[in-house]
Amino acid sequence: MLKEQSKSDPKPRRGGAKAAEAARVAAIFERFEAAEPHPKGELIHTNLYTLLVAVVLSAQATDVGVNKATAALFAVADTPEKMVALGEERLLEYIKTIGLFRAKARNVIALSRLLIERHGGAAPRDRAALEALPGVGRKTANVVLNIGFGEPVIAVDTHIFRVSNRLPLAVGKSVEAVEAGLEKLVPDRFKLHAHHWLILHGRYVCKARKPLCEKCLIADLCRYEGKTV
Repeated sequence: MLKEQSKSDPKPRRGGAKAAEAARVAAIFERFEAAEPHPKGELIHTNLYTLLVAVVLSAQATDVGVNKATAALFAVADTPEKMVALGEERLLEYIKTIGLFRAKARNVIALSRLLIERHGGAAPRDRAALEALPGVGRKTANVVLNIGFGEPVIAVDTHIFRVSNRLPLAVGKSVEAVEAGLEKLVPDRFKLHAHHWLILHGRYVCKARKPLCEKCLIADLCRYEGKTV
């Protein structure tokens, strides 16, 4: 009888732990949703094209800095045709305050030409097609798919990477591993906005150097060893 119990005991414990973890993850996103039911990205854009350009420009730059530069840029070039007509040299003048501006200017002009040649001037609703554009990686493609097309995908940036490993949610040593883990872990009903909730949480509360644990609405659900509450 004792042997039978020892064999059967581990399964309920493992199942119970898995259910408890699923409940913790769901509770985290339920609180995010209650606090901000309809979160939005902070990059200012007027259409799918300007969204794509803004995300390309935001690599290794802040949203605030990009928005300052694109306010004037998008007033004169909010389509691929207008951007190509503007030209690389004039584009540089608009984005020179953004990091890596020369490479980004080349990419923006090149991707604008390809959008005209291959996609009729429209941003494609396809990850592979987006990633084939100059300056567009998986994260950029996912942001465009999520914000522009309402696809329930999660674009992992430095904020999400940190928060996911810290809470923890999905743990991984690479952006790809964390993205794959979050895709499996986040309940479907939260996936559309999970990207924004996690970014905003990492940007304003769960900061890299000094997380504001005293202001965190999920502090009791967090297992970060360095938390201050």
